[in-house]
Amino acid sequence: MPILGERSRPDPQRSLVGFVVGDVQYAIEIGRVREIVNPLPVTPLPHTPAEVLGVADHRGDVVPVILLRLRFGLHEIEPTRSTKWILVDAGTHTVGLVVDSVTEVFRVNGPLRPTPAVGGDRDLRGISGVTNHNDQLVFVLDEHRFVEMALALAASGVLPEGS
Repeated sequence: MPILGERSRPDPQRSLVGFVVGDVQYAIEIGRVREIVNPLPVTPLPHTPAEVLGVADHRGDVVPVILLRLRFGLHEIEPTRSTKWILVDAGTHTVGLVVDSVTEVFRVNGPLRPTPAVGGDRDLRGISGVTNHNDQLVFVLDEHRFVEMALALAASGVLPEGS
């Protein structure tokens, strides 16, 4: 029960950061977002999955950078002024997700709906569910997929432990 005069804060696990990749609206839980930044210089690495652009130095941390366009089966495009990196907490690592643009922070009212069965591997796509916002479907990323990717990159020696 809130104390009289105490402001109630929105549950950060129910707030999402919205973004666009291609023509599709996506979101990720705000509690996982460390920062949203403009693209930084990237060092490409050999023997990494195609969607791994490389790594970047962000405030002393080695951050793997994931091209969500490639992860979602879209063609790569040149970055624009709208292109942003969403730095996501992936366990002991930070992962940078390259998005076409960031839209807004919004709240989810109610549970996420399951992703539609449209073929392909839902686990590979990394979508945890679907919601509506501003009369549009928004696909919510499963941040655990990026934790797994960061751990695999660390295990392969691409990332230092605990970066």
